[in-house]
Amino acid sequence: MADFFQTGAIATLHRLNEKSLGQLERELTAYSEHTPMGLVLPCHIRELGTAALKIIVHELKGVAYLRQIVVGIDGATSKRQWRRAKAFFSQLPQKPALLWNDGPRMRALFQKLDDAGLHAGDAGKGRNVWICFGYVLASAKAHIVAVHDCDILTYNRELLARLCYPVAHPSLGFDFCKGYYARVSDKLNGRVMRLLVTPLIRALKTIIGAHSFLMYMDTFRYPLAGEFCLDVDLLRRVRIPHDWALEIGLLAEVLRNCAPRAICQSELCDNYDHKHQEMSPDDADRGLNKMAVDIAKSFFRYMAAEGIKLDTGLFDTLMSTYMRQAEDTLMFYAADAATNGIRYPRHEEENSVDTFVRSIRVAAKSFLDDPLWSALIPNWNRIQSALPLFFDELNEAVRLDSGE
Repeated sequence: MADFFQTGAIATLHRLNEKSLGQLERELTAYSEHTPMGLVLPCHIRELGTAALKIIVHELKGVAYLRQIVVGIDGATSKRQWRRAKAFFSQLPQKPALLWNDGPRMRALFQKLDDAGLHAGDAGKGRNVWICFGYVLASAKAHIVAVHDCDILTYNRELLARLCYPVAHPSLGFDFCKGYYARVSDKLNGRVMRLLVTPLIRALKTIIGAHSFLMYMDTFRYPLAGEFCLDVDLLRRVRIPHDWALEIGLLAEVLRNCAPRAICQSELCDNYDHKHQEMSPDDADRGLNKMAVDIAKSFFRYMAAEGIKLDTGLFDTLMSTYMRQAEDTLMFYAADAATNGIRYPRHEEENSVDTFVRSIRVAAKSFLDDPLWSALIPNWNRIQSALPLFFDELNEAVRLDSGE
């Protein structure tokens, strides 16, 4: 049973009862007459044929309120792989548009951006989502757009409906919705959120005080959730990180461009499971270690942009404060797991914290070496200003690739 506690800076929309999926979808279908809805699926070629993506496609076949589905395909380096992707997604009745991000036409467009000083970053989820957003704007078929990953093993249509509903509803007044959920199997999952993000935010609050940005970030129940929905007018203005800090960076950009009263988080499902990343404790360029480094750098960049002085002394204090917060967090989760009869591998959790300490140290050094470095891709308003024909060229590239 969900609770109904409101966490503070933004609205929290709970899953208080089993509201009929049919009722939700009927309302969304009615809203779609005036507010066309789209869905972006960032997909890697490795995900084709997986159990998770088969479930997702099966569920999406029954979603009538979507006007548009845009699938960004990463990792398809040959025409054979590209045709395999097209064949797989052709079963969807919504006739999705596929972006061949590694095809020659899209590579030429990314090069054009580089030549204009508008670097879109290296290949990855951030760039994939960003270029899909560009196509949503270029094709002008949707007024709101949702995003979710392609590796959700527990996916069902209710997740998408609860994600779209707050933004699609004509009188609720939300421009952005972030999904949240529990991640529990035989143990507690979501290590980066539990053991890095929350203790890091609270350590920064201990040192800096109740800063509005930190209070806002601490309001989200699962800030690393890959599911969100936003109005296309907001989509034009926000900048998206191309690294592993996509979710954190996007939340910060939304706050810059949107009033808190227009931001909400929605409980999407009882439980959620997807592909789990390796920790890679000895390599700060891989796995959850790399994710932690990028997330910490993102926090430091945003705090600096808010006028907070970040120097060696602050970072030394932060390491000790984070360790204290993380130790308390370990104790809390151990008690939570015991109360619910869930396995709690305390040694693994301790090792994860040790890795995240090293991740924060790497991020701090990187920030001090280059405080102005940013993983943010220019927003689409700037792209249109610099390259007025880019949307036409993007539309044409997708059209021609669909015939390959």
